[in-house]
Amino acid sequence: MKKQTSSSASQAQIHGFAPYHPAKDEEYMNEPQRAHFRQILLAWRQELMEEADRTMHHLQDEQANLPDPADRATQEEEFALELRTRDRERKLLKKIEKALDQVDKDDYGFCTACGVEIGIRRLEARPTAELCIDCKELAEIKEKQLAG
Repeated sequence: MKKQTSSSASQAQIHGFAPYHPAKDEEYMNEPQRAHFRQILLAWRQELMEEADRTMHHLQDEQANLPDPADRATQEEEFALELRTRDRERKLLKKIEKALDQVDKDDYGFCTACGVEIGIRRLEARPTAELCIDCKELAEIKEKQLAG
């Protein structure tokens, strides 16, 4: 097995999928590639939904009327942190649904700004990517200038 050089694993590897290795002269975003990314997105969605269910049950099971104000404050802070995390994941689920819709419409893998191929490796690292690396870098530069 090849050692990863990146500090973070790609989403494909996180969800137990081997990276896609296109054959020489293979057409970009053909059916096997779309199926590969559909599986990654579905697994990611399932994982997030299961985590949301666990959180709901955890909040219901752990909710106690603790007599000590410090313990109660700690519990409330933990719940608030967990809920903020789930809210971010809820937004991510919307992006996953949008990406799955693009896969179904054969629009997946192409930059929404310029129309070029996003690239298999970038999509494996970020399956919900909508911009190619060049357009993403430009968007980040513009964002820094506006915030500046």
